[in-house]
Amino acid sequence: MHHASPSPFRRSLVPVAVGALLLGTLATGSATAEPGYGLYEIDGVTTPEERSEIAATGVAIDHVGEDSVLITGSTEDLDELDSLGYAARAFEPARTLASPDPGYTTYPELLEIIDQVVTDHPGIAAREVFGRSHEGRDLVAVKISDNVTVDEDRPEVLFVHSQHAREHLTVEMAVYLLHLLTDGYGEEPRITELVDGREIWILPNVNPDGSEYDMAGDTWRNWRKNRQPNEGSSAIGTDMNRNWAYNWGCCGGSSGNPSGTTYRGDAPESATEVKAVADFVRGRVVDGEQQITAAIDFHTYSELILWPFGHTYDETTGAMTQEEYDTHRALGEYMAEANGYTPQQSSDLYITDGSINDWLWADQGIVNFTYEMYPRSASGGGFYPPSSVIERETSRNEEAVLRLLDYADCPYRIIGEQDAYCG
Repeated sequence: MHHASPSPFRRSLVPVAVGALLLGTLATGSATAEPGYGLYEIDGVTTPEERSEIAATGVAIDHVGEDSVLITGSTEDLDELDSLGYAARAFEPARTLASPDPGYTTYPELLEIIDQVVTDHPGIAAREVFGRSHEGRDLVAVKISDNVTVDEDRPEVLFVHSQHAREHLTVEMAVYLLHLLTDGYGEEPRITELVDGREIWILPNVNPDGSEYDMAGDTWRNWRKNRQPNEGSSAIGTDMNRNWAYNWGCCGGSSGNPSGTTYRGDAPESATEVKAVADFVRGRVVDGEQQITAAIDFHTYSELILWPFGHTYDETTGAMTQEEYDTHRALGEYMAEANGYTPQQSSDLYITDGSINDWLWADQGIVNFTYEMYPRSASGGGFYPPSSVIERETSRNEEAVLRLLDYADCPYRIIGEQDAYCG
């Protein structure tokens, strides 16, 4: 597949310390990698094309520097990289992983919080179970709207959290939004107006098996995938954010090896939880029209706001017109003004395939973004910042999220094309 080179403008947006995006495996704060895998650094890597070539070998890119990358890979991977001219050297983490921080919310605690929110705000908050995880945990959605028990013809907004198990700050973001949009109702005019005019869906943890496993040991386990066994392999888990049914496995942006941390599964939606979330989203189609107009998929880390596509460097494709791209970019930049994140197309970092980002747009027509939350680099704690930052880093996104909710009636309004798209 031919890829146009990204523009110099967009390439220059890549921050020096973009961390692991939604793609990496272990941050520099890791104690060890997966068994048989190690953490390595490759110098002299400066372009998305080079990073994509490295990722296509099956290694996970954990961290992008100005002229280097950190990767997790096996010795076999290193031989392949060497044949491509990339010399990897062992990287020694600056710090070891601590014990799981009790300031982070476990899944049983999250369910208690959800129940309390619904009990305290029965008129505007409702809980529903839309599926079950591989290990049988309830997958829960919370709906927030002024007439919550009625399916009204209003713009719907979706927030997805914790596809990747170790990204616990995203669950705290869900807890923050649950309280913001319910406790603020009737108190804050802007929030009241948005809850009255939208139907908001929060999926606070779509990978509970993985997140519970990650928190269950004496140290954080650096677990990324779900906990579903793979037939014919002793390796556990699928990378949920490589398992979506749009251009799945198309472009060298995921691993076909069950042991790989970016393993895409043996078929699109083969991950139990991905199928459940996809069915939930498809279930919001009423009379042939998708009711969800806008979405955010929350990840850590790197402080980025990303938009589709990840599978190609091109801005426009058969599935993305220039005006549609401009809408994503303008909204991404507008939200980034509020939280200080770096806005860019997902593939400006490197190629990925089978992501929810690409599927939500190309399959469902939902204007959507990936937020890569705090920290900006591994030095801030990587995937495991101290829980003392939770309040600061979740509230930091309040205005940015409200801006998306503001535009959910017609995202194309931000480029002045509301008549053409929403008339």
